[in-house]
This record gives sequence, structure tokens and C-alpha cells, in this order.
Amino acid sequence: MRAGRVVSSAKGGRVRWLLLACAFAVSACTVGRLSGDLVEDPRNPRPANYKPDILALLRVYLGDPTQIKDASISEPMLQSIGERRRYVVCLRLNAKKGDGQYAGDKEYVVIFVTGRLDQMVEAKPEQCQAAEYQPFPEAQTLTR
Repeated sequence: MRAGRVVSSAKGGRVRWLLLACAFAVSACTVGRLSGDLVEDPRNPRPANYKPDILALLRVYLGDPTQIKDASISEPMLQSIGERRRYVVCLRLNAKKGDGQYAGDKEYVVIFVTGRLDQMVEAKPEQCQAAEYQPFPEAQTLTR
């Protein structure tokens, strides 16, 4: 009976060490992934002057950039665009259509490549789900 306990104890010790080793391996992978996301890629820097760039684009992109309502914007965040990670900014606003009527709230994704504004497209529903919007009053005071 005593020999059985020694064998059981030895197996239990190995199992504990195995579980402990697995826990360390999983945590190392997680920490590496999280810290890897925080390291900025010099080829894909976070856009520094994204708000003035977006305001300049709105003057050109919108038929009538004056009297925009309910404008809000997110901070730049990394997202997969195609096969690459790009910084995107989510933008929500209500702009006038060509006939002077408001189009209703629309959501856009502004994509940055190598830290520079590349394009603005209407957002797909899943693209801005995690966006934390902040008021963007600068867009509401645009002139032509």
C-alpha cells in the first residue's frame, strides 16, 4: 500500500510540473502577443496630425462641408485592412447632400498608410464596433 502512495505521489508531482510548464508557456505567448502589439512598427507609425488631415479631406470629399452635425471621431487604432495592419480612425457625422438636405448619420473609416492619410471609405458595420468616439467640433465649423 505504501508503494502505491509513492507512485501516485510521483505521478502527481509530474502532472503538477507539466501543468505549471503549460501555464508558463501559455502566459509567455500571451505576453509576447500583447507587447508585440504595443511596439510601433517604424514602417507603419501612428498618425500624428490625423485631425487636421481629416478636416482637409472633408473639405474635398464632401459636396458641402459646411454645417456638419453630430461629428465624432475615434483615436487611431490598428486594424487589418486586407492583409496588412493599418492605423484607422473612425468618423461619424451627418453632412448635407447635394440638395442641401442632411443625409443622416454615416460612419466612415479613414485609413492611414505609413503615417499619412490614404483614403476615407464608408465603414463596414464591424470596422468601428470597438471605436470610442469623442466629439469632433472642428468638423462642425468647416467652411468651403
